Amino acid sequence: MQKSKQISELIAWQKAHQFLLEVCKLTKDFPKEELFALTSQFRRAAVSIPAFCGRI
Repeated sequence: MQKSKQISELIAWQKAHQFLLEVCKLTKDFPKEELFALTSQFRRAAVSIPAFCGRI
């Protein structure tokens, strides 16, 4: 029987996590007036990608 893998061992999750980190770096420099609009939307979308990998 194959040993269960941790989510962090999946290549898809690793790439999604790297993408999330990049989005956070990029949006850090967005204008402050966009904090609760565009910045928040980008970050929520990026967070949902690695979260979805755990459901596959």
